[in-house]
Amino acid sequence: MRAEQRLDWFSRTAIDDDITLLVEPYVHELLRCNIWHVRGRERDLLVDTGVGVAVLSEAATDLFDASILAVATHAHMDHSGGMHEFEQRAIHSAEVAALATAQENMRLDVGSYDEATLVAIAHMGYDISGGLLTEIPHAGFDPATHELQATTATMVLDEGDVIDLGDRAFEVLHLPGHSPGSIGLYDAKSRLLFSGDAVYDGPLLDELDGSDVEHYVATMMRLMALDVEVVHGGHGSSMGPKRFREIVQQYLDLRGAA
Repeated sequence: MRAEQRLDWFSRTAIDDDITLLVEPYVHELLRCNIWHVRGRERDLLVDTGVGVAVLSEAATDLFDASILAVATHAHMDHSGGMHEFEQRAIHSAEVAALATAQENMRLDVGSYDEATLVAIAHMGYDISGGLLTEIPHAGFDPATHELQATTATMVLDEGDVIDLGDRAFEVLHLPGHSPGSIGLYDAKSRLLFSGDAVYDGPLLDELDGSDVEHYVATMMRLMALDVEVVHGGHGSSMGPKRFREIVQQYLDLRGAA
């Protein structure tokens, strides 16, 4: 029997009447994913699900009181760890297999990393030498034996698909580069974008297994032209259009794109 998980594993912030941000404060910032809950009239939307070391659905039962669709912006551990907890699960077609086989994911046991890997991650902007967790979610938890739980998608997403919550709708934007099937969810009416790991206020990663700089550049050029008012990224703080375009331009400059 699993020990009772700590009550403070997930923190939450109400962004407005409909959107709530949940994060895992005891997870290193490299894997500390923003988990977005969006309340809808006919069903709710959950954008990403965290690392999966604690049970998200238990920690937020008051939020998850309606039919809910969990969408992974991509299959990396920090975004798909809790997907198996939800009956309705969606991901881009390019990462259906990765979700089903728990591919493309990091180990939580930093002690098993060789020096070259630690140096490479530090080069990306993240020092993980002190570990990826500062606390454990429940008694007896061992990072060395934790494995991401694979699950199957019940809905396959592609460019242009629409997720309708009844009173608002999100268009699926295929934003490859960070990973092959990275997506964003765009509400044209409010000009709100959930950008996943395509853009967030922090070091962007385009040198992982499965990353593609050429595709990332094309994604950034597309996003530069997108009409946004608010951007909720996969990590870090939310941003307005000015900061959003600064980050996009910085990436394009870094990669020598026009």
